[in-house]
Amino acid sequence: MSSLPEYVGFGGRLWHYGMRALCAAILLFLILPILVTIPLSFNIEPYFSYPMPGFSVRWYENLLEDPNWILATKNTMIVGTASAALATVLGVLAALGLTHRNLPYRETITALLISPMVVPVVIAAVGMYFFYTQLGLSNSLLGLILAHAALGTPFVVITVSATLVGFNENLSRAARSLGANPFLAFWKVKLPIIAPGVVSGAIFAFATSFDEVVVVLFLGGVEQRTIPRQMWSGVREQLSPTILAMATLLTLVSVLLLVSLELLRRRNERMRGMLGQG
Repeated sequence: MSSLPEYVGFGGRLWHYGMRALCAAILLFLILPILVTIPLSFNIEPYFSYPMPGFSVRWYENLLEDPNWILATKNTMIVGTASAALATVLGVLAALGLTHRNLPYRETITALLISPMVVPVVIAAVGMYFFYTQLGLSNSLLGLILAHAALGTPFVVITVSATLVGFNENLSRAARSLGANPFLAFWKVKLPIIAPGVVSGAIFAFATSFDEVVVVLFLGGVEQRTIPRQMWSGVREQLSPTILAMATLLTLVSVLLLVSLELLRRRNERMRGMLGQG
């Protein structure tokens, strides 16, 4: 059954299906390099070429046995989780402050908060390096956590601010009129409604830390290497299919994050619809 109305002529149908074919070709062009690397991560030989002589999971086993990859994975999870949590708290507080109508210099404050998204990461990394060196935070996980939190906070600010735009403040006023203090009104009323925006911002902050390599090169030492830095070092020093195995796992993580964001978006739309009907 055709998805187009019967009154659409031959030219309209040609344009419709032609655009679909063009979009499919562009999408294939973008994801083909990723799809090509996935089978190579199962190559039995340490070569980056087709055809493959056989399949093996030896490179995935190497991820679990190599001390460098184990340390990189551990550091990545610690830095990513801690920086995302810190960025979420700071971003939510900043977004709540930006919603006040009487806030002076709101545009200037907003520009400063989202500036890490605009400033080239190399410049930010150099500035952090000189600043953190004076504080003794370079070559430490704490320094990486603070740096990645600064890079991830703008994403939380943007997502939470967008969610707060549609929030009905009468709900908070009703909670206050029933005796709830400001914190309890936020925790019991506002936070559950804006939770999709908060979680989305946290996911973006985690993904930013998970994929960041430039700041790690400036602030991290040998013991603070992360997965992106380990992959970067491997490409420069010794090319191994182990890198492709990790790249495949990172692709899977990215897909899971995108699915989570889509589920949160749908939940947010359903909640907005329920509040609108109410």
